[in-house]
Amino acid sequence: MKRTLLFTLLMMFAVTAAAQKRYDEIKYPKLNEFKKADVEEFQLDNGIKFYLVEDKELPLIRVSATIRTGSLQDPAGKEGLASMTGALIREGGSENYPADKLNVLLEDKAAFMSTFIGQGSGSASMNILKEDFDELLPVFVDLVSNPLFPEDKIELSKTQRKSGISRRNDDQGSIANREFSKLIYGENSPLTRQIEYATLDAISREDIVAFHKEAFVGNNMTFGVIGDFDTKEMKRKLEKAFGSLPAGTENNLIYPEVNYSYPSTVNFINKSDVNQSYVLVGHIGGLRENPDYAKLQMMNQILGGGFAGRLFQTVRTDLGLAYAVGGGYGSNINYPGTFSLFVMTKSSTTAQAIDALIAEVEKMQTNPVTKKELDDARDRFLNSLVFRYDSKQKILNERISNEYNGLSKDAFDKYVEDLKKVTVSDIQDVAKDYLNPDKVQILVVGNAEEVGDQLQKYGNVNEIDITIPTPKSDKAEASGDAAKGKEWLGKMADAVIAPGTDLETITTVSTINQATPGGTMSIKNTATISYSDYSIDATLETPQGTMQMVVENGAGKMVMMGQEQALPSAMTKPMVDEVKNSYINVALKADNLSAEYLGMEEMNGKKYVSLKVESTSSVTFLLDPATALPAYSKVTVFDPQVGQEVETVSSYSDWKVTNGVAYSFAQEFMSNGQVTSSSKVESVEIN
Repeated sequence: MKRTLLFTLLMMFAVTAAAQKRYDEIKYPKLNEFKKADVEEFQLDNGIKFYLVEDKELPLIRVSATIRTGSLQDPAGKEGLASMTGALIREGGSENYPADKLNVLLEDKAAFMSTFIGQGSGSASMNILKEDFDELLPVFVDLVSNPLFPEDKIELSKTQRKSGISRRNDDQGSIANREFSKLIYGENSPLTRQIEYATLDAISREDIVAFHKEAFVGNNMTFGVIGDFDTKEMKRKLEKAFGSLPAGTENNLIYPEVNYSYPSTVNFINKSDVNQSYVLVGHIGGLRENPDYAKLQMMNQILGGGFAGRLFQTVRTDLGLAYAVGGGYGSNINYPGTFSLFVMTKSSTTAQAIDALIAEVEKMQTNPVTKKELDDARDRFLNSLVFRYDSKQKILNERISNEYNGLSKDAFDKYVEDLKKVTVSDIQDVAKDYLNPDKVQILVVGNAEEVGDQLQKYGNVNEIDITIPTPKSDKAEASGDAAKGKEWLGKMADAVIAPGTDLETITTVSTINQATPGGTMSIKNTATISYSDYSIDATLETPQGTMQMVVENGAGKMVMMGQEQALPSAMTKPMVDEVKNSYINVALKADNLSAEYLGMEEMNGKKYVSLKVESTSSVTFLLDPATALPAYSKVTVFDPQVGQEVETVSSYSDWKVTNGVAYSFAQEFMSNGQVTSSSKVESVEIN
């Protein structure tokens, strides 16, 4: 029985194996050629260009505009003007259709409108049902030509962008790419200038109105219209709707000159909350108009083309040095791209990964690729390009993009033909001509403690500071009596910590009531604070589970559900600053702090001694004149989330003395007049 079964299985396998063909023996049918859609183009007297494509597959119509404008035109000191203008056109609505009215209308019609301005172009689009076109086309025209720009929407837009600024150093890869661009193009180039808190504050409504008025004119607009319509009838409707827009003057987008030099630099950015390095290696790249463009693109496919590229196969698969790896020689249309290779690797293998990247570039120059390697890469690449023309919408987009950027109508077809002509020797030639592995800029974003001195073998290491600049405070500093201030600081210190008391750490158990958008959340907090090194160990029992937060030597981590995550400095620094500014720490360090008596100040119907102390920042304590204990503390700090200064006020009551230390068992915290949290202390342990 067993022998019969075994024989049967063997025969089945043999028949199946005989029936199978090798992958290179399989004959595939020729792919159907994609028929390109007919594009009708015309231009109005005011300069607006239109490209029309009929597509009756669905009863939909899409109108999209490309606007000749961009953040390249942001005035120095007002970076963010273009992007704000682009967003606010839609967010603020128009004169006839303010935001709320417009939102309701579009929701009722299941329609969509959007506006945007990027670095070198702007856009406005509308997706609607065919049956709603006649009703909504005038709304769309009114939106792009007569935006309202209400002040409340402008302030909201600024706040949203300021929140983005506060988070721009969170992601390791984003930091690396941003700072690498500065190395290539220059820190002050229009290509790399950043939006800052101060530049947003400098933008007025008048600036936004003027920017829109100059950009959204006929000579800067190109429209693509695709959908279920009759071309002749559509032309008539578009002429009527857009014909009255002013022609204006065509914007001249000036891209800065790029210096074709190849400096060798080594750069490092410390990010203490990561345990891996993000590495970029490279130099200036080229332009799309380069006759060798197709050859360079094929070289890119062989070097860094996904899973089959040499970088992936060698650095990740063979050497095991990378979580992710890739890159190539970039060729932009309007300004040179960058030649850049990236790798994400363990901190301990940072230098090994850099060496591996450079070695692969050198191999491209010294070791010719094989014909099979080229043919396989070309087949993969050409097959992927098919998807650029797999719909009428993409064909229309390509046509408009080519026209906008000064490329010929058949630029893509010529590109494909050039790719087919690339030879083995071409790959080695362009690698030699355009890649300079001995003249690269190296940038590493990683943990300085873990990376150590690995980068020093490449040269002097330049440490890049990515601190986000805060705007200067416009609040006048109060001044007072320094001698009397020192006297009251001594009284406060003795009231909080009895003379002769030995204090290093305090452990508290408390219940925090935290205000949230969904209501008040109760959290049990057990925290130990060391006032000698400002370390913090807090265990918080939240409705979502128990969470531990630890801060040591300025670095922090969070542990929850068995998962450990590093805390960014944007979170740990405010925690440490709060400890440094606390009445306990001020009392401990009183002999080394300066203070000024500001007089008497009334709060909630009672007068207190106003004492300004210079700690990490200026802290004003309102002291009970009878006990010298603080009833309130006030500190003005910059809140990166909203991009402006906010005043935080803490109130202290229910004082109890434990082992010579007076501690407030009831505390309330306010920010800009709003209660954010309160705390009830259950126990205090002094060590």
